[in-house]
Amino acid sequence: MNFPVVQARLAEADVARIQRAAVYVEAHDTDDVLAELLPGLTSAERSDVARHLVFDHTAVLVFPDSLDGLCEELRRLGLEPGDITPSVVVRDRLTRRYGPALADIPVGIVHVAVGTRSVEIFALPVAPDSALEAVAADEREAEHESHHAFAVTAPGPVVPAGLRLLLQERGGAVPDGGGYNGHENVTVLYHRTTTHRRFELRLPGRHDPLPDPTAALLGVMTGAWATQAVATMAELNIADHLADHPGLDADTLANLTATHPDALRRLLRYLTSLGLLTSADGTYHLTATGQPLRTGTEFSLHPLAQLYGGPFYDSFTGLTHAVRTGEEAFAHRHGQHHFAYFAQHPELGSLFHRAMAASAEMFTPVPTLIDFSAVRRVVDVGGGNGALLARLLRTHAHLEGVLFERPGALEAARTQLPDRCSFVAGDFTQSVPEGGDVYLLSRVLHDWDDDRCLTILRRCAEAMRPGTQLLVVERLLPTPTAVAWDVHMLCNVGGRERSEQHYGRLLAEAGFEVQDCHPLPLGASLLNAVRANSL
Repeated sequence: MNFPVVQARLAEADVARIQRAAVYVEAHDTDDVLAELLPGLTSAERSDVARHLVFDHTAVLVFPDSLDGLCEELRRLGLEPGDITPSVVVRDRLTRRYGPALADIPVGIVHVAVGTRSVEIFALPVAPDSALEAVAADEREAEHESHHAFAVTAPGPVVPAGLRLLLQERGGAVPDGGGYNGHENVTVLYHRTTTHRRFELRLPGRHDPLPDPTAALLGVMTGAWATQAVATMAELNIADHLADHPGLDADTLANLTATHPDALRRLLRYLTSLGLLTSADGTYHLTATGQPLRTGTEFSLHPLAQLYGGPFYDSFTGLTHAVRTGEEAFAHRHGQHHFAYFAQHPELGSLFHRAMAASAEMFTPVPTLIDFSAVRRVVDVGGGNGALLARLLRTHAHLEGVLFERPGALEAARTQLPDRCSFVAGDFTQSVPEGGDVYLLSRVLHDWDDDRCLTILRRCAEAMRPGTQLLVVERLLPTPTAVAWDVHMLCNVGGRERSEQHYGRLLAEAGFEVQDCHPLPLGASLLNAVRANSL
């Protein structure tokens, strides 16, 4: 008995999409597709990337009325399909997008050979007049599942991990889901480009998926919780207790910190997930990341954790106001600039100066980066507690120092500096002490807008002889650290972080010539400038 051959039907729009994909695959090679998708990569980077992956196929999602007979329909169109296999990853993506009703509907994968590559066809069967026709219309319009695919040729986890990092950081590609398909024994990792194009990396075997975008967003949104957890860890001196007695259990720590044992255990579990602690057999140990929260150590971040979890944390609740108006959020929240506010609250002023000292690690290379052999007098303009000046004076015994600051700040610095330092109170927007051979502006300019920066730089230039050095320590955009601090400055002081070129323009306008720029620890940089012969 002969049974009729079932022939699935494809809409004209789907046939046209398959044909366009076939033309694309035939006309493009690996370098072409990389250049189109990731224009941020240089030709040398593309060439290097192409040593580890190859353009494999272009994918489209189509909607036949049935999977039965689909291959016959494709052959009728002059194509050469392989066997249909089940799709796991795309079916799961469609289910998340349109609801659980799609979870039981089979999605097929069939590859159509085009030379040495192929068109990958995902097929979601949609019966005429069914509710899924709306899904098909939306998918044809949005092309959510259309993409280009690269097969990673290097075995093992190392090269794929490096490729993923390069494509994200240099190529601007954003993870867009993926997963493991056991039917093909392949892991697919989707990415979305800055131009909203999609591509996938195909890795043989099982690999860890990229973060789910929603889960990744939740991780970002809960960053405030991490800030408070770290601040609480600092407040309770947990790092000190674990440094003195490694391997304490939660009950013992609760007794030492006068906290509720179960509540503390929950905090410790969270701190462990953040990487500040490790846990084994119910006991806790500091990690290298948690070590800087110890007190009494050089460059302890303990006061910085309290500052970020306290007044600076509060100021970020006014970020929307700052973005809408350009005004600093701290003043909006507290009625005055944070320097004036801290001056009226000595306990916060003390915390601020201790927090600034916590990041003094950035100054460690400065005494040897610059030749101070012919220098006699160093003037630190707005130097806070004098951490940078103190390091220079300790390293070079022939130097004399001048710390120029507000009266309140000077009091906090007097015990930190040797006898070879004098203290001058004043306002650097009005005048700066004369007679220095080197002037320092360390983490000062980022507190102010461009107009005030120019005023400060001009006061320095007026006090300096031609050829005198000016050393500027700041974080420079576009490093990730500076990008984050830029928003912090918007919230808390109304200042901003700047690029090297931006600072160069300000310095030139004020009468300086930039000589060079050196990287420093903690994402900072040292700009070395000299006073020009004429202003």
